[in-house]
Amino acid sequence: KTDNSLYTNSNPKNGEFICPSSGKPCSCGESKVHNCESSAGDATSRDHRPVSHSEIDGSLYNEKELIFPPELVLRNDLPLKLHGFGGIGWYRPLKLEALLDLKSLYPHAKLVVGNTEVGIEINFKNAQYPILISVTHVHELNAMSIKANGLEIGSSVRLSKLQQVLIKVIEERHIHETSSCRAISEQLKWFAGKQVKNVASVGGNICTASPISDLNPLWMASRAEFRIVDSKGNIRTVLSKDFFLGYRKVDLSQGEILLSIFLPWSRRFEFVKEFKQSHRREDDIALVNSG
Repeated sequence: KTDNSLYTNSNPKNGEFICPSSGKPCSCGESKVHNCESSAGDATSRDHRPVSHSEIDGSLYNEKELIFPPELVLRNDLPLKLHGFGGIGWYRPLKLEALLDLKSLYPHAKLVVGNTEVGIEINFKNAQYPILISVTHVHELNAMSIKANGLEIGSSVRLSKLQQVLIKVIEERHIHETSSCRAISEQLKWFAGKQVKNVASVGGNICTASPISDLNPLWMASRAEFRIVDSKGNIRTVLSKDFFLGYRKVDLSQGEILLSIFLPWSRRFEFVKEFKQSHRREDDIALVNSG
């Protein structure tokens, strides 16, 4: 029969102390165990006292931490020209004039911002683009301005930045002026994932002219205007409803690029609402969308 006293009673037996942990005779007494545990606990609490975040100011690590290299902070952006296998050329201009010159020299060149569409076409559809032009650093295409009659959005503005500006505009403007802004902001919540929105551009989504685009129906419903510039610097304005000519076809001639999108404020008693139906609630392409 099992002697349960080994597990339930640690009193001395025949002058021997039974250890409560092992159930075997132990040379140390119970009082000594408690004394050892308490003394060890005191030492632990004294030597390894936990420190709350409010007591840490970082001053102890100033001499050991490496600072971010000042050279990288102060480094100016430079235009780039790279060549790859098979004669592929990759350019990164910094000014609109340089971009227009490149587009005039290479009218069939593909403009790239986040590479979320072009990368798929190259990797999965075997598309060939011998000349790629990155427009991520062209200031004129990345600018946003709030005007008296609407919002001017550069074509290279990232979708995440657009979403942030729309939230700010909705808070500051009258509610009847921001009906279209609220619709676009709500639609952006379900537009791809955060990583994609951090690099994908407004103009890239428009010029792709995908029939499953979440935003293009809203541009048309909001009476948005697209401003297009050619290689000579001439600017023309096209209504969003007239910009899309067909399946992945837009009103852009060779040498022209989408400069900006103008989103007018909504008028009184004018309401814009977004709609998207998909298999999943988040990060999924649309089955049906409208505005």
